[in-house]
Amino acid sequence: MSALRRLFSLFNVLALLVLLAAAYTYQLVQRPVALPALPKLQLTEVHPVKLKVYYTDKQVQTLKPLERTVNVAEETPTALAQAATDAWARGPGGLGDDILPVLPAGTPAPRIYVRGVHYYADLPAAYGKLNYGTSGERVLLCSLTRTLLDKRGDDVTFLLDGKNIDTLGHLDLRDAFTRQDCMDQ
Repeated sequence: MSALRRLFSLFNVLALLVLLAAAYTYQLVQRPVALPALPKLQLTEVHPVKLKVYYTDKQVQTLKPLERTVNVAEETPTALAQAATDAWARGPGGLGDDILPVLPAGTPAPRIYVRGVHYYADLPAAYGKLNYGTSGERVLLCSLTRTLLDKRGDDVTFLLDGKNIDTLGHLDLRDAFTRQDCMDQ
C-alpha cells in the first residue's frame, strides 16, 4: 500500500495534471490558424449621368454652366452631388472656349454630405490658402453652390477641413448659401 500511496502522492498527481495541461496546450498551439472567409466580390455597374456644372467666364464675373457626363454607381443625392463636385474640381477640361476652371489644377474636390434638402461641402484645408480676393472667393463658392443646387436642395453649408468656419478669406460663411445668394453671378 505504501508504494501505491507514494505513486498517487499529491506531488505526483499535480505533476501529472500539469503534464496533461502542457500536452493539451501544445496541441492547441500546433493547430493551423483558421483563415477567415474572403468577402465575395460584388461589382456594381456604373452608368453615365448628365449633370450641369458651373465654372466662370474669362473675366471671372459670371458663372457659365457646362453639361458634364459623370459615371455613378447609384443615383442617390449624395452620389450625384459628389460626382458633380469632382467634375467641378477637375475643371472644364477644354470643353468650353470661354470657360475657366474655378480651382487651380490638382486641387482636391470637397467632400459632400447631404441631409434632406441641405448640402454640406467640406472644403479641404487648401481652400483656405487660395488667396483669391473677394470676387474670386464669391465665384468659387457660388459656382459650387449652383452646381450642387442645380436640380434639388435648398442650401449649402461650407466647412473647412471638417470644421465650421466664420469666413473663407473675405466672405461670411456663418449662413448657408442658397440659389438666391448666387443669382447675380
